[in-house]
Amino acid sequence: MADAISLRDTLITSGLALLEEGGSQGLTLRKAAARAGVSHAAPAHHFAGLPGLLTAMAGRAFALFHQAMEAQIAAAPDTPRARLEATCQGYLDFAAQHAGLFHLMFVSPEVNRADPELVPHSGRAYQLLREACLPFSATASPDVTLEIAVWSMVHGFATLGFRGGIDRARPIPEPPDFNACLRRLVMPDAIPTAAT
Repeated sequence: MADAISLRDTLITSGLALLEEGGSQGLTLRKAAARAGVSHAAPAHHFAGLPGLLTAMAGRAFALFHQAMEAQIAAAPDTPRARLEATCQGYLDFAAQHAGLFHLMFVSPEVNRADPELVPHSGRAYQLLREACLPFSATASPDVTLEIAVWSMVHGFATLGFRGGIDRARPIPEPPDFNACLRRLVMPDAIPTAAT
């Protein structure tokens, strides 16, 4: 049983490496098996075709994404704004450094986002954003509107590639610093007295 779990993990790791190296076009079950050093038939014992492998890889990617945000939060000053900015920084850094994984997590049509093993991983990542936004809520309860606004903005920066400088061919101005936009969205005086 342990060997089966180990092989499954090895195939996921191999798939992630192939995705990072060559993008989605370089990833097949056969290539993942070869990278893992097993027969081309081995993945069929662990995954329902390529979509099954991609879904398992997305779960692992969300775990890495969560770790990237947690690392930024741990290094930030212990203030509500610093934690919110660090959460977003981890989000943006992960997207910039792991574009293939980021695409897999949020865009790939072959990933089953309702998969019971994937949902907890994506939920933990969202929970970090929720916790970072909570001090800026007008009540002690989560403010879903604020969470979605912050999430939309950070995800927009990530997917539009604003962190890496704007493509000069685009007919839009140079974007401002992300934190400048975040400060416009979440004003300093929006923090309730009880939460500071």
